Amino acid sequence: MAFAITQTCCADASCVSVCPVNCIHPTPDEPDFGRTEMLYVDPATCIDCGACADACPVDAIFPAGDLTGPLKVYEEINAEYYAGRDVLAEATVAPNFHRWSSPEFGRVLPSDFAPLDVAVVGTGPAGMYAVEDLLLHTGSRVTLIDRLATAGGLIRYGVAPDHPSTKKIGETFARFHDHPRLRLRLGTEAGPELAERHDAVIYAVGATEARRLGVPGEDLPGSLPAATVVNWYNGHPDIAPSAVDLSAERVVVVGTGNVALDIARILTAEPESLVGTSVAPAALARLRSSKVREVVVLARRGPEDAAYTRSELLALAARGNLVVDVHDPRVGAAIDGGHEKAAWLRDLPRETVDWSSPPVAGRRVVLRFHSSPVAFTGDSEVRGVRVTGDVEITAGRVVRAAGFRGAPVPGLPFDEATGTVPNTAGRVAPGTYVAGWIKRGPSGGIGANKACARETVGALLEDAVAGRLRTRRRGRVFGRA
Repeated sequence: MAFAITQTCCADASCVSVCPVNCIHPTPDEPDFGRTEMLYVDPATCIDCGACADACPVDAIFPAGDLTGPLKVYEEINAEYYAGRDVLAEATVAPNFHRWSSPEFGRVLPSDFAPLDVAVVGTGPAGMYAVEDLLLHTGSRVTLIDRLATAGGLIRYGVAPDHPSTKKIGETFARFHDHPRLRLRLGTEAGPELAERHDAVIYAVGATEARRLGVPGEDLPGSLPAATVVNWYNGHPDIAPSAVDLSAERVVVVGTGNVALDIARILTAEPESLVGTSVAPAALARLRSSKVREVVVLARRGPEDAAYTRSELLALAARGNLVVDVHDPRVGAAIDGGHEKAAWLRDLPRETVDWSSPPVAGRRVVLRFHSSPVAFTGDSEVRGVRVTGDVEITAGRVVRAAGFRGAPVPGLPFDEATGTVPNTAGRVAPGTYVAGWIKRGPSGGIGANKACARETVGALLEDAVAGRLRTRRRGRVFGRA
């Protein structure tokens, strides 16, 4: 029985390195890596050893025959990736059924390489992959800093509470918090003194600011950036429990990325289904008294160009309250025309929604394509969204989920156009480095940060070996300020 990778795949390739028959693709050295939403097991090659399942940090891999309910489709999804691919074309007759590549040594450190003192700012995935690399592959001493009192970053405050398996990678990262060569400083702002006390500093501070839509009424009360809503239901200390008002019957979410679908799913969930998850207690209380009956996910382009992944769409569709608005004939044509992404919607109910009427009974999510927001309407607060075609969608709340951008980091250069810190392979200057979204922009999921952090750590070690790091004050005892 072959194994199959499912929805919560973090794509950090932990499973690839332990597979004895090379049946998991794309691998880090293949062009598709980082471009697919997940990794896939080849059912024709898998030998059912289970090594991948043991290595998976987010419990995303199961025997295909054991999958039931919404996860059953992942047996087909894994197999579909290999349709038309001859993965054994270069195989040789050997016990492991494939040719191992020659060993590569991407880093060669001198035998007398002295341990470094490195500060890492940010306890999210990018920061923790950098910490893991430094602690496991060098003798470095690491000071890990986060301005919040709880570690986790994106894992703790960005992943939806009804995705507990995805959050499990936080347990993998947390094992390094007690490492003898790591000093953890929570509730601490990173200041200029870091550069004076450490050989190098890696900033992995993410992208926390919302991209603006640039439409009239965007700043009306009742218009919220997606980060506010996500942080609210995850209990972020910067967000007040009263920050999200759920007194409106209809909410419009602008954007079709995974964050938009997460928000739509949480706002229309049966509150009791969130009991026992990491949802903030105050948010759960508000969800129990919520008047929201309909969430409209608004897309500027057609279903063939939607930004969500198939996994997130399946998670939302599994609830049975997802509808496609076919107001535009291009929507139905795309769904029935054979385009792969549009075809994901083929089995969903379709209707032409009358937006002047109140939402139907019950809770549901409506996908509306080919509808760019032209303006948010209302006097003292949002009352609706005017979209292309001179259609107004009556709504009491709007969530702007059009993406994120980084914020300037004191003392570092900043590119306003990209919302990133200018760098070369993570190097801002010898001794100063960036990793994660502040380095490359808000692209890629959790696992993409592993290769990103490795590149940054590689640049740091290259500078150290070449003697490009400034000589810093020595003699402090590790573990003390």
